[in-house]
Amino acid sequence: ISSNLCSSEEAEGAKERGLVYVWKAGSCSITPERLPGLSGKTVLQAALGIHHGLLLTEGGEVYSFGKLPWRSGPEECVNSPVLENTLLGHRIITVAAGSFHNGAVTDSGVVYMWGDNSAGQCAVANQPCVREPQLVSICDSETSPLLSVRILQLACGEEHTLALSLSREIWAWGSGCQLGLITTTFPVTKPQKVEHLAGRVVLQIACGAYHSLALVQCLPVQEMKPIPERCNHCSQPLITMTDKEDHVIISDSHCCPLGVALSDNQPENHGFCPSSDTPEGRSVIAGQSEDCQKPLVEQHRLLGLESDGRSGLSSSNGREDSAISSSGNTLFSDKKEVKEYLIGLSDNSLISCSLSQFLVPGVFPEHCSSTSTLNSLVASCASAVGVRVAATYEAGALSLKKVMNFYGTSSSEPGPQSGSRSPGPEALKDSREEQVRLESMQGKKSSSLVDIREEESEGGSRRLSLPGLLSQVSPRLLRKVGRAKMRTVALTPTYSGEADALLPSLRTEVWSWGKGKEGQLGHGDVLPRLQPLCVKSLDGKEVIHVSAGGHHSLALTAKSQVYSWGSNISGQLGHLNSPTTVPRLTKVCGDGIWTTAAGLDYSLFLADEKDFQPGLYYCGQETSPENNMNENSCTKSPVLLVACSKIGYISNVIAGGDNCLALVDKNVMGYIASLHELAATERRFYFKLSEIKSQVLRPLLGLDNLGNANAIQLLQEMASRFSKLCYLIGQHGASLSSFLHGVKEARSLAILKHSSLFLDSYTEYCTSVTNFLVMGGFMLLAKPAIDFLSKNQELLQKLSEKNEENLQLVEVLNALFFMPFGRLHNYARTLLKLATCFEVASPEYQKLQDSSSCYESLAVHLSRKMKEAEYTLGFWKTFPGKMTDSLRKPERRLICESSNRALSLQHAGRFSVNWFILFNDALVHAQFSTHHIFPLSTLWVEALSEETGNVNGLKITTPEEQFVLVSSTPQEKTKWLRAISQAVDQALRGTSDMILYGAGGNVPRQEPPISRSAKYTFYKDPRFKDAVYDGRWLSGKPHGRGILKWADGRMYSGTFRTGLEDGYGEYRVPNKALNKEDHYVGYWKEGKMCGHGVYSYATGEVYEGCFQDNMRHGHGLLRSGKLTSSSPSMFIGQWIMDKKSGYGVFDDITRGEKYMGMWQDDLCQGNGVVVTQFGLYYEGAFSTNKMMVSCNLGTLTLPNGDYIEGLFSGEWGSGIKITGTYFKPSLYENEKDKPKALRKLGILAVSPDEKWKAVFEECWNQLGCESPGQGDRWKAWDNIAVALTTNRRQHKDSPELLSRSHTQTLESLEFIPQHIGAFTLEKYENIKKYLIKACDTPLHPLGKLVETLVAVYRMTYVGVGANRRLLQEAVREIKSYLKRIFQLVRFLFPDLPEEGSTIPFVATEPKGRRSFCSGKSDSRSESPEPGYVVTSFGLLLPVLLPRLYPPLFMLYALDNEREEDIYWECVLRLNKQTDLALLSFLGVQAKFWPGTVSILGESRKVCLLGFVYITTFTPADKLKVIQQTFEEISQSVLETLQEDFLWSMDDLFPVFLYVVLRARIRNLGSEVHLIEDLMDPYLQHGEQGIMFTTLKV
Repeated sequence: ISSNLCSSEEAEGAKERGLVYVWKAGSCSITPERLPGLSGKTVLQAALGIHHGLLLTEGGEVYSFGKLPWRSGPEECVNSPVLENTLLGHRIITVAAGSFHNGAVTDSGVVYMWGDNSAGQCAVANQPCVREPQLVSICDSETSPLLSVRILQLACGEEHTLALSLSREIWAWGSGCQLGLITTTFPVTKPQKVEHLAGRVVLQIACGAYHSLALVQCLPVQEMKPIPERCNHCSQPLITMTDKEDHVIISDSHCCPLGVALSDNQPENHGFCPSSDTPEGRSVIAGQSEDCQKPLVEQHRLLGLESDGRSGLSSSNGREDSAISSSGNTLFSDKKEVKEYLIGLSDNSLISCSLSQFLVPGVFPEHCSSTSTLNSLVASCASAVGVRVAATYEAGALSLKKVMNFYGTSSSEPGPQSGSRSPGPEALKDSREEQVRLESMQGKKSSSLVDIREEESEGGSRRLSLPGLLSQVSPRLLRKVGRAKMRTVALTPTYSGEADALLPSLRTEVWSWGKGKEGQLGHGDVLPRLQPLCVKSLDGKEVIHVSAGGHHSLALTAKSQVYSWGSNISGQLGHLNSPTTVPRLTKVCGDGIWTTAAGLDYSLFLADEKDFQPGLYYCGQETSPENNMNENSCTKSPVLLVACSKIGYISNVIAGGDNCLALVDKNVMGYIASLHELAATERRFYFKLSEIKSQVLRPLLGLDNLGNANAIQLLQEMASRFSKLCYLIGQHGASLSSFLHGVKEARSLAILKHSSLFLDSYTEYCTSVTNFLVMGGFMLLAKPAIDFLSKNQELLQKLSEKNEENLQLVEVLNALFFMPFGRLHNYARTLLKLATCFEVASPEYQKLQDSSSCYESLAVHLSRKMKEAEYTLGFWKTFPGKMTDSLRKPERRLICESSNRALSLQHAGRFSVNWFILFNDALVHAQFSTHHIFPLSTLWVEALSEETGNVNGLKITTPEEQFVLVSSTPQEKTKWLRAISQAVDQALRGTSDMILYGAGGNVPRQEPPISRSAKYTFYKDPRFKDAVYDGRWLSGKPHGRGILKWADGRMYSGTFRTGLEDGYGEYRVPNKALNKEDHYVGYWKEGKMCGHGVYSYATGEVYEGCFQDNMRHGHGLLRSGKLTSSSPSMFIGQWIMDKKSGYGVFDDITRGEKYMGMWQDDLCQGNGVVVTQFGLYYEGAFSTNKMMVSCNLGTLTLPNGDYIEGLFSGEWGSGIKITGTYFKPSLYENEKDKPKALRKLGILAVSPDEKWKAVFEECWNQLGCESPGQGDRWKAWDNIAVALTTNRRQHKDSPELLSRSHTQTLESLEFIPQHIGAFTLEKYENIKKYLIKACDTPLHPLGKLVETLVAVYRMTYVGVGANRRLLQEAVREIKSYLKRIFQLVRFLFPDLPEEGSTIPFVATEPKGRRSFCSGKSDSRSESPEPGYVVTSFGLLLPVLLPRLYPPLFMLYALDNEREEDIYWECVLRLNKQTDLALLSFLGVQAKFWPGTVSILGESRKVCLLGFVYITTFTPADKLKVIQQTFEEISQSVLETLQEDFLWSMDDLFPVFLYVVLRARIRNLGSEVHLIEDLMDPYLQHGEQGIMFTTLKV
């Protein structure tokens, strides 16, 4: 410690710690001697063998003293400790000493053993003695590769050693059944795992001379181990089922022949004892008929076996923590133990027949037919198993007597020599005769198991006067407990992971195994056990530490009591009760025992004395100094060793053979004393709480008529929180005891390290107990509990520490359940005391100081809570009854009320009564018989200014009301204003229960926020009536994100503004008829759908587009039906007031028709075009009805080019009347006449600029312009920025929508391209880049526009719309798009010159390149002045065309189908020829023919042309490809001819033709036409123009 602590005082004190005192065992008056030769070393731990001892000092060094035969010689005695040099350099953390051998564990979990090894106890083979500490390797063979096991703790016996690993499993080596291993070959020198406890959490181990104990954590209830089907040893079924006519008996009483050491054939007689004395009331097979009955409790436990339900009282009713519920804990935590009930049977005849057969009438094995064999069987069974046997038979559900009577009725008396070697049969015989007379089994044969139980329990022993039981329980009460409908509340808190992980667990079991001759195993018999078996009677006793002496065992519980069992020859058990084969309480006078030590034949107990200085008690052999004539007497009960109190504060005692040893601390600066005080008071406090729990709380819960279900629930909640707190205190007490054994560093106190556990438990308990109080719980309890409490008056007074006369019962209960809070002050005080032992600057001081103030402030906070609860309770007592019921809630507290008329409603009538009551969650306005509740979370309060004439007015705003309260005085006004503000604030924060621990000034802020989140149900607003809103508020109105649910199932989730839906939201409307719902996702404005959205109708229709005032208005797409339903169709176009109006495309998928034209009021009205899937094309004027042709002039063109002009009338599709002329153009020789008719196409179609107006309008609106081009440019840019950020924020929730590249695009779009000064090409490029990015994301208005245009274009020209006659329309439409988008771009970038104007090149001359036609280097292009021409084509086609390319090219391909086919045939034919043949065929001049390899035929370049050509979209790019091709050709030719050379068209054309042929471009005709139609007009006369003409030709 001294190295770790900062303060000098502490360092001083450290030398006064861990002093070692030794004295001879057995003398009670001798003064302990200080062990010489340790020169100020602090000893942390010690261990004693029979004649020697080990010490572990703070530096991790080990010293030995006493007789060390393995080191020096058999007789030599080393008085002053010797350092074990072998262990130097290893930091040892724990040591253990067996009778004659030793062990040590290093901090890395490695074990060293040395000393006597005659039985292999040092894990070394064939070596009787190990002189120096030797490493023991412990490896887990189940893991591969082999892992070495880390060890935490060692325990050594006479001939065996146990080790507890980090994974909480036990490893054993040495000899004897006390190893718990499944083996018969000893010694075991290689450590082996004790498989029987594998998987369980072992907390501690102890070794006696020839027995072993383990403290094991109980299994959490939910993790019960699965029941094995067969016995691990003999593989017979563990559970047998016997089917009778009217009932089935299921028995799990399997007896395994391999489970017992068959050496002790004649167990000692004290296996038997009169049943009244059996600790758990297990009956025995001795005489009296009445007493042989097992008490009722035991039967309750056994019910668990039959029904596998979980019987409530999991052990004796004296246990405080057994749950009172029918669903409590099962009888066995592990079904293996059922078999071990019987492990003791030593007569082979019994083993040969399974017990279940033996128990069940009528199923008896043949070879046991005579009664005498039966009797001998029963007798040997009795002698072997002793006390436990009856329980086994109960498990079979028939008591042993009844079995005997059943078989014995007809047969003769057996003789006394019934083949058994034990004294049992005589007693059995008498009882049997008696029983035969007493009861005949006639009525019992058919009764079911449970009936027998019930009957027995009625006649069962009513006298449950068992030692160690704390309360008398009548069978009737227990019966009540057993009923399934019992309100259950487990008083043993359910497994709380956090506390159990941080503090020692109290849910423990003790398991024992080894030799049991003296009863040291505690199973009620004297048989050995080869495998660990649970000591059932210690279940639920909260054992926290076990000690094993020579032939006895001690178990220390959290309630500071000690159970002892085993050999009591010297009185070492501390009590004189017999038998000693089961655990009994020792009788120590001290206040509470917190440390035990078991020696060879004596025990030591360390207990708290009055002044918190521990007192040491001894029980065992006494040698009186006066007459040393070996007249050794025994102590009747533990004796206080007075001499030991003088040496200081004892922190630990160790018992061995000859000597006892104590570790002592001197009390420097009161530090040690304060720690002892803290520990002692905590343990007493726990004892008190347990008493209250078992003696008051449990009986109260068991009472009937506790009032309404509500009160019961509150009581149960209080009880379970009380239990939880109680359990935590118990754990803390245990942890403090082990803390005192250790180095005692203040900073590792649980109360500091895990303070939140304590603070939370106290706070929770406070909440439940004040809630119970407010609901008048204690008054309710007083009536039903009156007789229970009046009987136990003294007990209550003792517990509540109130000894005044005639106390009210309610007050006593109050005092009892509010008692725990006083403990917080004690914590604070003790921590402060500890803090004063440190220097003020040290971190320890700071920590202790802070924690102290934490506990103090919590104590103050909780006492304030209790006052509030009492104030509220007082208010309810005076409040008129009718309203009380509806307003009184457990967690509701009164803050203030206006019964003194201090507050009135403004403008109230003269006779109206207005009473305002402020609770912590609501403001209640009560009138004569009605009241209205305003929840505080949606209540806003503000003081009115004096000017308005409202003196002392407070304005209260709630979502649906606003009223003004007038107070009588300014003081009242400020009081109410402050009270309401604070209450609102607290209600919003929801932290009224928790305070900020350690925060000095916890002054609540005065003003609650105006904007807040809350839930509210509307009660009168006409639109929202009965709707529930949950979300953000601002001054009484929903504002921000929220969810609104109407009573009829409608729901809106999205943003609100000042009480109305506004912004982005989702809306659902259930459609009862179709049992589906309408679903809208999109934008809202002032409570109505407005903006873009998607509306999915319950009918299956989906509308995607714009809304205004809840109606479809603007551009939208309506899909009707799936393809399977009656009329799947799609409409895309303009809507006005929910009707189709304006231009739109209607695709009727079932009829295979598409209409593109004008609409009005959902009908086709105006010009339009219809195409059908069979290639029919019709254009004309439409009138009100769909497809109706009322005497209209039109042209009908047939697929082969024939057409009819004239008047058409009739309905489309059902026959049309035509008056007109039929033309067959192909008859004309003259080609010029042919196109005339076709040129007329499109006259009656809608002009391209009229199409999709709504789409463009929407985009302009988004930019904030009323009509195209009208508006403020900067406002437009702001709108773009807003659109981007809001959209991004919206998509943040669903990141999958935004890829990384998308996010980068968005970020780059936030920068607006600058344009100051002259407009240059660079700026033009910037704008172009910006546009490409903008059109990449639909979140940008331009991107949205492009996306919509692409969608409508595809909708129009794909599918039925892929009609070649629509080609011209399609091209015109694209041009119109370009024109209109260019207008938008120019609005955003006003510096951009208008269509067709030129940007001058910057002065830097481009590098001269060889002009294509003139051989000379030429920097000028053909256009009049050098520069770059700005056109909508150049700027926007790169963005638009790639997206529209597929449908458009499809139309071209259809249009040029015939030409293409002829062309392709030629290409394929010509390509079959060799290069030279083709060149000569095309008439290429011979000088261009390559000499060696064909240069022009270089496939690379040719393919390049074809490939690049196909992968480009815009005409400009395609023209560039052509230009490059020309240049490549020139280049190749120049290299060949090696001279300057000028092309003439005659030379060039054949060469180019050759290249194009070899490139094999499919659909060349369509490509050429596409370029021609969409080429930049200004390019037609330039260089590229000439090249294009060449290609076209």
